[in-house]
Amino acid sequence: MAMITPETVSTILREVADEVVLPRFTRLADEDIREKHPGDFVTVADTEAEFLLSQRLCALLPGSVVVAEEACAADHRTMRHLAGEAPVWVLDPIDGTGNYIKGNKRFAMIAALVVKGRTVQGWIHDPLSGRTAVAEYGAGSWCGGQRLAVSAQGGLGTLCGSVGPRFRGRLAEAVGSLMWQRSAAHDYLALLDNILQFAYFHRLHPWDHAAGVLLHAEAGGYSALLSGTPYGPMPTREALLLAPDRALWSQLQPLLDSF
Repeated sequence: MAMITPETVSTILREVADEVVLPRFTRLADEDIREKHPGDFVTVADTEAEFLLSQRLCALLPGSVVVAEEACAADHRTMRHLAGEAPVWVLDPIDGTGNYIKGNKRFAMIAALVVKGRTVQGWIHDPLSGRTAVAEYGAGSWCGGQRLAVSAQGGLGTLCGSVGPRFRGRLAEAVGSLMWQRSAAHDYLALLDNILQFAYFHRLHPWDHAAGVLLHAEAGGYSALLSGTPYGPMPTREALLLAPDRALWSQLQPLLDSF
């Protein structure tokens, strides 16, 4: 299957952001927000953006299907597409919805193209900055015409990572600093910018991670499930650890394997 031109999808992401995501940022009414599950919110911007992205991306690639956050919340059987033969668009229309609702700038849009169980292309678009990071399997990660590369400087004690408060334990004493942005997309962007050197995720929804893991790998990073097996864009109960290289991953993993 021929790859989709990355800029074509980047343009669609920007257009949908301009049409429905940015106009509602800091302007949501109470009736624009609902709770899917306790503490898990969705807005009218999420649902409208997902609808538009699904339409436009499927039109771009006839025969493709969609696995997206809100569609899966409505019918979890949609996840079965990931095991099928058709190309799958994996979408998170607004990653960091909680931040978006609060007027926090750490939200983004994520898209990935999965073919026969492998993520072959990925995009993370930050609507406020207008920045889009893109990756193709085997062709590197790029943003604004610049190739992205992760790097590790110093040892374990100098690293900055993203880890939720529940999972810090011994890790907090072993590394330089920890942060938590409540947005997987912004964690991946920070990894690509070398603001973060590692990240740990324990809930692996494919719409949060399929694109980001590819972007990180194509920028030279190393990632695996805590068991050591490679990440794939399929549902799993395992956790994911990303690091600049395998050596640092191996030093970080024992500090997290009790969770």
